[in-house]
Amino acid sequence: MAAVNKVFAARLAGLVVLGPDGESVGRVRDVVITVRVGRQQPRVLGLVVELATRRRIFVPMLRVTAIEPGAVTLNTGNVSLRRFSQRPGEVLALAQMVDSKVRVDDPELPDLADTDLIVVDLGIEQARTRDWVVSKVAVRAHRGRLGRRSAVHVVDSPNVAGLTPSDLAMPNQAVSQLLMQFDGLRPADVANALRELPEKRRLEVALALDDERLADVVQELPDDDQVDLLGQLEVERAADVLEAMDPDDAADLLGELPETEAESLLRLMDPVESEPVRRLLEHLPDTAGGLMTPEPVILGPATTVAEALARVRNPDLTPATASLVFVVRPPTATPTGRYLGCVHLQQLLREPPASLVGGVLDTDLPRLRPEASLAAVTRYFATYNLVCGPVVDEQDHLLGAVTVDDVLDHLLPEDWREQEDVGDE
Repeated sequence: MAAVNKVFAARLAGLVVLGPDGESVGRVRDVVITVRVGRQQPRVLGLVVELATRRRIFVPMLRVTAIEPGAVTLNTGNVSLRRFSQRPGEVLALAQMVDSKVRVDDPELPDLADTDLIVVDLGIEQARTRDWVVSKVAVRAHRGRLGRRSAVHVVDSPNVAGLTPSDLAMPNQAVSQLLMQFDGLRPADVANALRELPEKRRLEVALALDDERLADVVQELPDDDQVDLLGQLEVERAADVLEAMDPDDAADLLGELPETEAESLLRLMDPVESEPVRRLLEHLPDTAGGLMTPEPVILGPATTVAEALARVRNPDLTPATASLVFVVRPPTATPTGRYLGCVHLQQLLREPPASLVGGVLDTDLPRLRPEASLAAVTRYFATYNLVCGPVVDEQDHLLGAVTVDDVLDHLLPEDWREQEDVGDE
């Protein structure tokens, strides 16, 4: 019989599990899944296998070499006999996910929109990465007319709302378990997951994150959600989070608050951290001065190329910010001494490490004035094929740099972070 690379979980229940020599190991009783945030497909971790002694053990999917209509075959007979214990973040497909309530948002099934559905089965398949994922979900309404069972619909798992840690593991799931699931995720993905949580749990998670991690996540939330979350924190904690945010993002957030509230938070911040934020707030938000970051990569002319490359390797820099270094006379903190020019990252990569950046300057690149409009900044990037540009005042002091991601944030619709098709392809 031919092995398959896709199967419904209910079909696995009761199948005999064989070792590589055909010896019986036990029978499948459930499928262990980890539910990921956002619109990622849930990942299949392994099988719960019941031995002849009634002990249930965990067999990783990496041990499965073939799934056939009558049996599951392993690539080894040596499996851990430790009793299966469900870990934080793990969900049992048959015991927990089947019969759970979900909603479907599938453009091909508009009749199911805003309808309470229950999960009938889960379709799992082996992806190109060799991992097994939940790709399909079979759902139906609770009951059809006259109490009859309604039709079953099979939909793509990303179109099913309810297959998230917050939905399946709430309300008893500890915050620590959610934090484990968020560990290693990009801030934007954590922000999307936070938006799916009930307000109370969202605050609990926010309180459990450290200032730097929470700041990164807040920056990825829509403006209204940023304001709401900040308003739920104690004012001292809110000020600490603002300190950890990028100055331009902190200024944008404070600009959404009433002036007296913003000023109160600024006073609680460390003066060293609040000063660049105050300078940004002096500019209109849709100008180069309001869009810029006051902390680009700034060097003196005697800096070597090797030192410059070490600076742009900083993992905290965005790719756009790292694409251009700016060279000035002292002081190098904004507003700087006289602006001399810039050096593109590609140019740095071509130069000998011992060369000085002052000798490889691009002095011809036009500068942006702080009062330049959003439209003017957009044309500037398009004209010069840049993702970062200097903002310089009339006295030739470098005030900061505008990056293309700052421009996109203001060009896109206000609710772009809430649209679910980002990164789906």
